[in-house]
Amino acid sequence: MTTIEYDLFDSPAGRFGLAWGGSGLAAVALPGTGSREPESALRGIVPGAVPGRPPRWVAGVAARVGRHLGGRPAEYDDVPLDLERVPTFHGEAYRLLREVLPGTVVSYAWLARRAKRPGGARAIGRAMAVNPWPVVVPCHRVLAAGGRPGGYTGPGGLHTKRRLLSGEGVRLDPRLPGGGYRTTGLAFDAREAITTLARDPVVRGMIRRGGPYTPVVAAAQSPYEALAQSITHQQLSGKAAATIHARVEALGGGRLPDPEAMLALPEERLRGAGLSRAKTAAVRDLASRTLDGTVPSLRELRRLPDDAIVERLTSVRGVGRWTVEMLLLFRLGRGDVWPVDDLGVRKAYERVMGRSFTPKAMLAHGERWRPFRSVVAWYCWRELDG
Repeated sequence: MTTIEYDLFDSPAGRFGLAWGGSGLAAVALPGTGSREPESALRGIVPGAVPGRPPRWVAGVAARVGRHLGGRPAEYDDVPLDLERVPTFHGEAYRLLREVLPGTVVSYAWLARRAKRPGGARAIGRAMAVNPWPVVVPCHRVLAAGGRPGGYTGPGGLHTKRRLLSGEGVRLDPRLPGGGYRTTGLAFDAREAITTLARDPVVRGMIRRGGPYTPVVAAAQSPYEALAQSITHQQLSGKAAATIHARVEALGGGRLPDPEAMLALPEERLRGAGLSRAKTAAVRDLASRTLDGTVPSLRELRRLPDDAIVERLTSVRGVGRWTVEMLLLFRLGRGDVWPVDDLGVRKAYERVMGRSFTPKAMLAHGERWRPFRSVVAWYCWRELDG
């Protein structure tokens, strides 16, 4: 085994420690009750580690962790991890967890399914309990069934978990059953949106009838996966589409075949799973355009403006504007999406306004609610729910 070195660093939350070796980061010790406690924790995680001078890349990681502990979340997907002491399944769970972005939470069961071990929630829990890299491998973003907090073995226990999540915009709410969570992953300030929109008497009435604004943004699904699911569901009942989508996932061993694998699958196997000829062509085009970069990663997609996302994704065969608008709303949490071609939104809007609208007229009428038209759309759906 290579020599492992460590050093201690200061943060707004107290001193923390990092250990590293030739293969990457070996351990992270969060602030404890004493200034030397992180050192003891590191020696427990990596016996034989010795004090050292951090190289530049470790100092960079330390700066990010320090900011994170101070309430400014960072990402660490570029940080190499020393997996020499980590069981294979744990390493796969940690790899998948690193794809979960700040402001998003997942369940133990969800992570088990992604790791191709359905029913392995307890195994995931054991992996989280011995995670050598808290914060860098964000085990604080994993909650128990029903949104309950679950456990946290780092210093401070659930208090630390709540503090880390709070800094990322996720509030564990003691008023919910089990002290659970309500998170939206929105890309805008919902409080500001509601305050602004409530000045309009029409929207104020919708807010009063619809209750608290609590949209749910789906967690940790790539644009490729989200669009493939949307293509599968087109013009089918929910149950039939779910059955076909599960068959397609079975071709990938329980997970949607990645783009390379999708293109390598013979057409007859996709047709045999239940995809029509048109949908087979669409998912293959989606795979091709994901590989050539037309369909970007979720991380890149988050940086693009709405219009650019619509332009790029609607170039994929079988993907229309409405499909992309649903991704903007329920995957990216964008604030100014006004889906005038959605039948439910238009029907509810006409009911509220007391007259009919063409999509063009509705688009023009909605200009008054920029930049928070997504909120109005959500309350339109609530009108139908009521």
